Amino acid sequence: MKTNTPHVSTSPGATSVDTVDLSKICEFSGRTVSAHLRHPGRIDPVSHVFTIIPNVDTESLLCHASETLASLDAMSSDLAYELEGSRRNVALAINQLAVLGELLVNRVLDNLERSDGIPEAVPKNSSYK
Repeated sequence: MKTNTPHVSTSPGATSVDTVDLSKICEFSGRTVSAHLRHPGRIDPVSHVFTIIPNVDTESLLCHASETLASLDAMSSDLAYELEGSRRNVALAINQLAVLGELLVNRVLDNLERSDGIPEAVPKNSSYK
Protein backbone atom coordinates (compact mmCIF):
# COMPACT_ATOMS: atom_id res chain seq x y z
CA MET A 1 0.00 0.00 0.00
CA LYS A 2 1.29 3.43 -0.87
CA THR A 3 1.67 6.01 1.85
CA ASN A 4 1.88 9.72 1.30
CA THR A 5 5.04 11.10 2.83
CA PRO A 6 6.41 14.59 2.37
CA HIS A 7 9.32 14.92 -0.03
CA VAL A 8 12.49 15.99 1.74
CA SER A 9 14.67 18.11 -0.50
CA THR A 10 18.28 17.01 -0.79
CA SER A 11 19.55 20.20 -2.38
CA PRO A 12 22.22 22.10 -0.44
CA GLY A 13 20.89 24.83 1.79
CA ALA A 14 17.35 23.44 1.82
CA THR A 15 16.12 22.84 5.34
CA SER A 16 12.34 22.69 5.00
CA VAL A 17 10.05 19.87 3.97
CA ASP A 18 7.99 20.44 0.79
CA THR A 19 4.30 20.27 1.67
CA VAL A 20 1.10 21.00 -0.19
CA ASP A 21 -0.84 24.02 1.00
CA LEU A 22 -4.42 22.74 0.94
CA SER A 23 -5.85 26.16 1.70
CA LYS A 24 -4.44 27.50 -1.59
CA ILE A 25 -5.90 24.57 -3.52
CA CYS A 26 -9.31 25.10 -1.90
CA GLU A 27 -9.14 28.83 -2.60
CA PHE A 28 -8.31 28.25 -6.28
CA SER A 29 -10.96 25.58 -6.80
CA GLY A 30 -13.54 27.72 -5.00
CA ARG A 31 -12.81 30.67 -7.31
CA THR A 32 -13.06 28.43 -10.37
CA VAL A 33 -16.39 26.91 -9.30
CA SER A 34 -17.80 30.30 -8.31
CA ALA A 35 -16.79 31.83 -11.67
CA HIS A 36 -18.50 28.99 -13.51
CA LEU A 37 -21.69 29.44 -11.46
CA ARG A 38 -21.71 33.21 -12.09
CA HIS A 39 -21.18 32.77 -15.87
CA PRO A 40 -22.67 29.39 -16.85
CA GLY A 41 -22.66 30.26 -20.56
CA ARG A 42 -18.92 30.89 -20.60
CA ILE A 43 -16.91 28.11 -22.17
CA ASP A 44 -14.58 26.26 -19.82
CA PRO A 45 -11.24 26.02 -21.68
CA VAL A 46 -10.21 22.86 -19.82
CA SER A 47 -13.27 20.91 -20.97
CA HIS A 48 -12.45 21.64 -24.61
CA VAL A 49 -8.99 20.10 -24.70
CA PHE A 50 -10.49 17.17 -26.60
CA THR A 51 -13.23 18.00 -29.06
CA ILE A 52 -15.17 16.13 -31.69
CA ILE A 53 -15.50 17.86 -35.00
CA PRO A 54 -19.05 18.80 -35.97
CA ASN A 55 -21.03 16.76 -38.49
CA VAL A 56 -19.34 13.43 -37.74
CA ASP A 57 -21.70 10.63 -38.70
CA THR A 58 -23.23 8.45 -36.01
CA GLU A 59 -21.62 5.24 -37.24
CA SER A 60 -18.11 6.73 -37.01
CA LEU A 61 -18.77 8.00 -33.49
CA LEU A 62 -20.08 4.61 -32.41
CA CYS A 63 -17.10 2.80 -33.98
CA HIS A 64 -14.68 5.01 -32.06
CA ALA A 65 -16.70 4.56 -28.86
CA SER A 66 -16.59 0.79 -29.33
CA GLU A 67 -12.82 0.82 -29.87
CA THR A 68 -12.33 3.05 -26.83
CA LEU A 69 -14.40 0.72 -24.66
CA ALA A 70 -12.47 -2.29 -26.00
CA SER A 71 -9.22 -0.58 -24.99
CA LEU A 72 -10.65 0.18 -21.54
CA ASP A 73 -11.67 -3.48 -21.28
CA ALA A 74 -8.14 -4.67 -22.04
CA MET A 75 -6.48 -2.17 -19.68
CA SER A 76 -8.83 -2.80 -16.75
CA SER A 77 -8.54 -6.57 -17.24
CA ASP A 78 -4.72 -6.37 -17.16
CA LEU A 79 -4.88 -4.17 -14.07
CA ALA A 80 -7.32 -6.48 -12.27
CA TYR A 81 -4.98 -9.44 -12.56
CA GLU A 82 -2.18 -7.45 -10.93
CA LEU A 83 -4.29 -6.45 -7.93
CA GLU A 84 -5.67 -8.32 -4.93
CA GLY A 85 -8.62 -7.93 -2.61
CA SER A 86 -11.14 -5.13 -2.87
CA ARG A 87 -9.02 -3.17 -5.37
CA ARG A 88 -9.17 -6.15 -7.72
CA ASN A 89 -12.95 -6.25 -7.33
CA VAL A 90 -13.16 -2.57 -8.28
CA ALA A 91 -10.98 -3.13 -11.36
CA LEU A 92 -13.11 -6.12 -12.38
CA ALA A 93 -16.28 -4.05 -11.96
CA ILE A 94 -14.80 -1.34 -14.21
CA ASN A 95 -13.91 -4.10 -16.66
CA GLN A 96 -17.48 -5.43 -16.64
CA LEU A 97 -18.92 -1.95 -17.22
CA ALA A 98 -16.56 -1.44 -20.16
CA VAL A 99 -17.65 -4.76 -21.68
CA LEU A 100 -21.31 -3.90 -21.15
CA GLY A 101 -20.84 -0.50 -22.79
CA GLU A 102 -19.03 -2.11 -25.71
CA LEU A 103 -21.84 -4.65 -26.16
CA LEU A 104 -24.45 -1.89 -26.16
CA VAL A 105 -22.55 0.20 -28.71
CA ASN A 106 -21.97 -2.82 -30.92
CA ARG A 107 -25.69 -3.66 -30.83
CA VAL A 108 -26.48 -0.11 -31.98
CA LEU A 109 -23.94 -0.53 -34.80
CA ASP A 110 -25.58 -3.81 -35.80
CA ASN A 111 -28.99 -2.12 -35.82
CA LEU A 112 -27.65 0.69 -38.01
CA GLU A 113 -26.31 -1.82 -40.51
CA ARG A 114 -29.79 -3.29 -40.97
CA SER A 115 -31.84 -1.27 -43.37
CA ASP A 116 -34.94 -1.09 -41.17
CA GLY A 117 -33.10 -0.49 -37.86
CA ILE A 118 -35.24 -3.13 -36.11
CA PRO A 119 -33.26 -5.67 -34.04
CA GLU A 120 -33.43 -9.28 -35.14
CA ALA A 121 -35.97 -11.46 -33.35
CA VAL A 122 -34.70 -14.03 -30.86
CA PRO A 123 -35.32 -17.59 -32.16
CA LYS A 124 -38.09 -19.50 -30.33
CA ASN A 125 -35.78 -22.35 -29.35
CA SER A 126 -33.30 -19.93 -27.76
CA SER A 127 -32.77 -20.03 -24.00
CA TYR A 128 -32.64 -16.20 -23.92
CA LYS A 129 -35.59 -14.61 -22.10
